[in-house]
Amino acid sequence: MIITSYFPPEIGAASNRIFHLAEGLQSDYNVTVVTPLPNYPTGKIFDGYKRKFKVKSCEKNTNIVRLWLYASKSKNKFVRLFAMLSYSMSLVWFFLWNKIPDKVIVQSPPLLVAFTCMFFLRSKKRKLILNVSDLWPSAGFELGALKQGFSYKLLQKLERFNYKSADLILGQSNEILTHVGKITSKPQLFLYRNYPNIDKQDITETISNNQALKIVYAGLLGVAQGILKLCEKLDYSSIELHIYGSGAEEKDIKSFIEKHKDLPIYFHGRVDRTELHKELKKYDIVIIPLLNRIYGSVPSKIFEYAKLGLPMLYFGGGEGEDIINEHGLGYVAKSGNYEHLNSTIKSIDKEKLNVDLKQRIQQTAYNNFNFGKQLNLLKNHL
Repeated sequence: MIITSYFPPEIGAASNRIFHLAEGLQSDYNVTVVTPLPNYPTGKIFDGYKRKFKVKSCEKNTNIVRLWLYASKSKNKFVRLFAMLSYSMSLVWFFLWNKIPDKVIVQSPPLLVAFTCMFFLRSKKRKLILNVSDLWPSAGFELGALKQGFSYKLLQKLERFNYKSADLILGQSNEILTHVGKITSKPQLFLYRNYPNIDKQDITETISNNQALKIVYAGLLGVAQGILKLCEKLDYSSIELHIYGSGAEEKDIKSFIEKHKDLPIYFHGRVDRTELHKELKKYDIVIIPLLNRIYGSVPSKIFEYAKLGLPMLYFGGGEGEDIINEHGLGYVAKSGNYEHLNSTIKSIDKEKLNVDLKQRIQQTAYNNFNFGKQLNLLKNHL
């Protein structure tokens, strides 16, 4: 059983990661995914799921159980807390009335949801695997979403409890595993990167009639990504910026574009993943920004874009920066330094972003970011 707060048809790295994990485990296990009614990132229950408390289905040989929650994307911390509590309460009810298998993978964050699972599913006969994709509450503090105080200390206690209750911890970065290792030595630790499981695609030359460097961002438009500030700080003298996605900053980004019609910024909205992969081929380079360097965070876009053969401009620091440099996947600008970002962009020779470079990036990805190989190693630990 995999318990997660995000799953398709929701978009984003978290839902894609769990989908591929569930799909990959099917050859060895009868897999059930327990997840809320889809609502992310809109904060509203998707059409087809409204006014329902539980929806069961079988999708691509995976059993899916979708539970009720109070959906919201409110900035009010109490409303957000109630939303997480509502899903936690649904999980407790589900645990009481359903047989839980002897191997359970729990996604964290959200910390409160993970705590609910780790607390209620503790058993000597059951193996609990905690899949840690971000380090909360420290990541929340670095993003400015949390302040140190009583609630922060409480979240730290939940974090420690979750780690100490796990038999195996999957971390998507070495920084995450190092952090966990400082708290407890009880669980086994396994580096589980967010490698996508996508078919190899043909690389074609980008055809452009102008000299402007066509930069594209695709993904969530949230606080962590800082796309609004990116729009404000970029030097547009020799570039175009194209934006795909949706999220908390969407309205502000659209408003900025409307007020600055002279700037070559183009908002394309949200498209499904298959269509997005086709769209991205139109551009010279993809940008992967983070508003602040977040310890433990490695954007999964790195691995996905590499498999598509897309040169990258990385602007987030940390372990992601090391991966870009080590494998020659593109360019790196100093985290948070927009002056250096603009100078880095000016140093990019558009002519070098050619088919040969893209094919090399793609081959590097398939050699080093192998989903199947990583999954087989994981199965040996389960």
